Amino acid sequence: MEHLKKMLNNPKIRGVLRSVGGEIVEFHSPGVKDLFNIVTTRQHVLEGAFVADRVIGRGAALLLVMGHVSQVFAQLISEQAVQVLQAAEIAVDYDTVVPYIINRDGTDICPVEKLTMNISEPEIAFEIIREFLINKNIIKS
Repeated sequence: MEHLKKMLNNPKIRGVLRSVGGEIVEFHSPGVKDLFNIVTTRQHVLEGAFVADRVIGRGAALLLVMGHVSQVFAQLISEQAVQVLQAAEIAVDYDTVVPYIINRDGTDICPVEKLTMNISEPEIAFEIIREFLINKNIIKS
């Protein structure tokens, strides 16, 4: 995990995972887009993986639970994300925990965090996040 944490020092890397087989996958896009795409197209890579990310909110945590990761590190994580990961018995470590993740312009709660605030089932969160990403033209339907 220490190697993954150090990779976050590269400003081009938003997050990174190491699969059980040793494959390294980097996240470069802001938000949950890259994680969502991995859950959608390569979920097997997440199974048992170690994940390090700059920011993890509740939505990302639910996607990580859906992917059955084994360990998570976040530089910044929301209280609800910690609760989600702990409830799923996923080891979680972080530098800073906050009540919630704020949006990019600092004016409100992150939209994905807000959309998943009352969701506890990863599959339902996945569908809600998918609709959000499609509506924002971040992914295609």
